[in-house]
Amino acid sequence: MATGQLHQHGTHRIVRHAASKVPEVTVYFWIIKVLTTGMGETASDFLAHLLGPVPAVGLGGVGLVAALVLQLSMRRYVAWIYWTAVVMVSVFGTMAADILHVGLGVPYLVSTPFFLVALAVVFAAWYASEKTLSIHSIHTRRRELFYWAAVLTTFALGTAAGDLTAITLGLGYFGSGVMFAVVIAVPALAHWRFSLNAIPAFWFAYIVTRPLGASFADWMGVSSQRGGLALGLGPVTLYWTIAILGFVAYLAVSRKDVATAES
Repeated sequence: MATGQLHQHGTHRIVRHAASKVPEVTVYFWIIKVLTTGMGETASDFLAHLLGPVPAVGLGGVGLVAALVLQLSMRRYVAWIYWTAVVMVSVFGTMAADILHVGLGVPYLVSTPFFLVALAVVFAAWYASEKTLSIHSIHTRRRELFYWAAVLTTFALGTAAGDLTAITLGLGYFGSGVMFAVVIAVPALAHWRFSLNAIPAFWFAYIVTRPLGASFADWMGVSSQRGGLALGLGPVTLYWTIAILGFVAYLAVSRKDVATAES
């Protein structure tokens, strides 16, 4: 009886992992996540300058919907489909924050707490429904919808927070990037040193990766008059996209971000 239950329990774990719609959290996960934040920031600004704000937002919205429909149609995690969805969330999340500030004139001091409250609402609804916020439990449609709602809100929040520190508080893009590089070490230290629960540690770090990557991408792209390297929004978007493609291709082949129980 005990052996049979253990076998069934083990089989259940394998099925659960095999049906997972998100990657394992490895160093590659964090590298690609930071790259998508920077690429989304510069791509959003580049498209807005190239096409105009309204067509850019429309194109970003169509791309986001298409990427999420494809992701939701999959039965389990597929590297290039998942990360395409993250890229489109990054691009559109940036646009959402910029619409509030540029289009509606909402100050970053207002939009940042607004998106923070919105994220808290998403987390509260998610936990009330599923009793967990763990990304290791993303194996049902409802949990995946909560997950992507949270991801989209973290990108908008991170965009507003990054612009708040860089522009409103006057740290500049490079200074803001350095600050967030220090801040992102806090949850890792708290988790390893003081046994902070892994779930809040993960989501705190996930939020901070947005302004971290975006600040450095902006620093690379904007003019020297704005404190940047003046490489241009288009070239920086291209460079970061190439880096993303390289890492995702490696993971698609190596499957280093797929749960070992699946094999």
